[in-house]
Amino acid sequence: MITGQRDGLEADTKPGGAGGRSLGRLSPQVCDWIGTAVRLGLAVVWAWAGLAKITDPETAAQAVRAYRILPESLVRPFGYGLPFLELAVALLLVLGLGTRIAAFVSGVLLLVYISSIASVWARGIAIDCGCFGGGGAVAASKTEYLQEILRDTGFLLLTAWLLWRPASKLSLDRWLAAD
Repeated sequence: MITGQRDGLEADTKPGGAGGRSLGRLSPQVCDWIGTAVRLGLAVVWAWAGLAKITDPETAAQAVRAYRILPESLVRPFGYGLPFLELAVALLLVLGLGTRIAAFVSGVLLLVYISSIASVWARGIAIDCGCFGGGGAVAASKTEYLQEILRDTGFLLLTAWLLWRPASKLSLDRWLAAD
């Protein structure tokens, strides 16, 4: 292994770097701080989404209903339960506990959200996604499907970082793994 130092970035020819997976020339320490920012950023997104829905579960159920994907018997359980799942993911990410598992659940949720938004767009249904509260039918001119899909795809890329490299600073995962 050959390493060198230049401008605070570590060059490492061993794949993954000396202290764990690193991205190209970034040192494992820099990657840890990137992971921390990603983890906390996603936690804010999930907390915001969950808190916006948990205070009005009937509106959350209406948002689920508007997608016309689930049978009516599942609309309320999903509408009422989803905010709790989002808040649980947020809490795990804030704590840095089970980061890879939380990232996996985050990725699954985002894939479901992206495919659901794409589905209503393809079927010509005009709704507000209800991602951060609200939801339901809107005028066709008020839909923002492309922006919502791009936003969620960006969050999915951040989730991919945590799946690839869940190590981060200020996390219970790190503290529990310490010798």
